[in-house]
Amino acid sequence: MLIASCLALGGCKALRHHDDKVASPESLYDKANKELKDGSYGQAIKSLEALTARFPFSDPARQSRIDLIYAYYKMHEKESAVDAADSFIRENPTHPRIDYAYYIKGLVYFERQPNFMEKFFNGDISKRPPQDLRKSFEAFSRVVTQYPQSAYAADAHQRMVYVRNRLGDYEIHVANYYMERGAYVAAVDRARYVLENYDGSPATRDALEIMAQAYTKLELPELAADTQKILTTNYPDPRTRKTKKHWWHVF
Repeated sequence: MLIASCLALGGCKALRHHDDKVASPESLYDKANKELKDGSYGQAIKSLEALTARFPFSDPARQSRIDLIYAYYKMHEKESAVDAADSFIRENPTHPRIDYAYYIKGLVYFERQPNFMEKFFNGDISKRPPQDLRKSFEAFSRVVTQYPQSAYAADAHQRMVYVRNRLGDYEIHVANYYMERGAYVAAVDRARYVLENYDGSPATRDALEIMAQAYTKLELPELAADTQKILTTNYPDPRTRKTKKHWWHVF
């Protein structure tokens, strides 16, 4: 009886293995789709990867490439999600859901969390080089400018506003660094960059203040006076400091 049971069990496993091999692309996709809906993202990735490997030119395989981007994103597999999005964009430039690929790519970079030490010591995130946020801004910008009717355009635009402010904050941090070290020309360049690229952001006022101070240090009174006039005209009220929110708590 024991031998018979073992043989029966082995036969069931072999049958399941055989069923997987002969499964149609549609049935494999249905299986993966159910796993996605159930939140079994790791298993869904395996099913979607198997589908694209076995039936690379089928319609379900084309759809699975979009679903893979989402599954990698939910599993926090950042590099895989970006690679999958880039591959989809490169191979399907006219696909009707290419906006989704750009949007998820933007989310991947946007949602890079501060590390444990930064949270524990309440670190100022504006001081960290924002390479990922620049990539996020670029991806969201593609959605907003190239696909304005996209269902993701409004959210992408909202995130772009925040990212733009964050990038401006970093430039101000660098400009202050130069001011502290007496590199006034470099500080002016950074402040001017803020005005040219992030005009209207909260960093604009800081940029004007830095420029006025730097021109004074450089003994350029006319430029300092002109900058101070612009600053006073646009920001007549006394400076008020507000408690700064952590950027990872914005949304």
